Amino acid sequence: MKGWFDAFRDDGAPTLYSFSNRTPVTGDVSIVAVCVMFATVYLAFLVIFPGVRKQKFTTFTTVTLSLFVGLVILVSRLGSGWHVAQSTIVAPYRAFSREKLPARIGAHIGLMHINISLTALPLGNWTPPDIDFNERFSWNQANDMGNSYRDALQRGLPYPILTVAEYFSLGQEGFAWGGQYRAAGYYASILLWASFAAWLLMNLLLVAVPRYGAYTMTLTGALLIGASIGYSSMLPKRPLTIVIEGARIDFHLGWCFYLVLTAGVLCFAIGLVISIIDLVWPHRFSTILEVYYDTPYDRHVILEESHDVRYRKRNSKGLEEPPGLGSRILRRLSSKTRDQHTDKMGIENRGFQHDVPKSPWRYPFRRAQQTPPQGIQRTISQDSTSSIASAAAMSQSLHKVALSRMLPKPPLERTREISNW
Repeated sequence: MKGWFDAFRDDGAPTLYSFSNRTPVTGDVSIVAVCVMFATVYLAFLVIFPGVRKQKFTTFTTVTLSLFVGLVILVSRLGSGWHVAQSTIVAPYRAFSREKLPARIGAHIGLMHINISLTALPLGNWTPPDIDFNERFSWNQANDMGNSYRDALQRGLPYPILTVAEYFSLGQEGFAWGGQYRAAGYYASILLWASFAAWLLMNLLLVAVPRYGAYTMTLTGALLIGASIGYSSMLPKRPLTIVIEGARIDFHLGWCFYLVLTAGVLCFAIGLVISIIDLVWPHRFSTILEVYYDTPYDRHVILEESHDVRYRKRNSKGLEEPPGLGSRILRRLSSKTRDQHTDKMGIENRGFQHDVPKSPWRYPFRRAQQTPPQGIQRTISQDSTSSIASAAAMSQSLHKVALSRMLPKPPLERTREISNW
């Protein structure tokens, strides 16, 4: 294994790191983590998407838009590209020095911070020194920017960075840009978090009830548009211009602003279109991500379909529908509706008797002993014979009443004959 373990070593000694390994900040770790998370979810969706057989367009559009909007909300909340400026300057590296350094300076303003970068540029055959700074100054609280500026002075940061940071650290009269940027970022951050909550609710409703998911999609887009418009309207009325050794640094709206505005317009427009389609053709918008996919979720829909099924069964003599869960549900609902209608109308039962039948076999199976006349002893068989005779007489009277009802207005002679039966 010679050549593997002795690589980058001299005479078998340990590896010598004789140069500084410090590198400037080239990216935000939190933004990279959020991008990787959303990319993983979207990649998993693309893997399973070829297996989708129905609702391909609506499913792909909904999932793509939802992940895009969520990614935009989190990245713009953490990003530093709301108001940006960049320029090339020739300025001294430290204060009260005659040596000037050609460099590129940039200021990237976020919602709650500002990133100031300084990179040395080569000039002809002159090789610039290793100067590459990227410093962040936060203003979560009112005094955070002033405290960060004092720390930068103690650390001895380059003069151009301190000059830019000074414009945001002072809050006196004409130097109130820091407070105005902080207020704009504060209210934009509130609207972004509100849109994030609406985005979570949108995903939940798209799975449960797509109609209300479209409504919350429109609300999410409106909140994103409000965040971008509110931020631009709360920027300083007098644009901030920083002058360093004759070079001007002018600020303009950055990629975070336009990304939020684009996502808001897309979300609002698509949500509005879906809402209009659902109002014109109810319950047509659907995705495979629904909890009750291909199944009616509204009781009104179930009742309407049950009425349609009963109407078709009543008026058609074709084949019966195949049995299934939906048909059983509709059958159960229709039977309940029929039972309720029957209970309200009622049925007249002419054979119902209010009086208890005179039978000797009644609870508690003991017939009350009647005292017969003196001199005559009756047996149980005689009692049963008398009860049967009374029942026969009652049935004859019932037959007479039924027959009289069947003949509405019989003649007088017919009535006499019936009474003589």
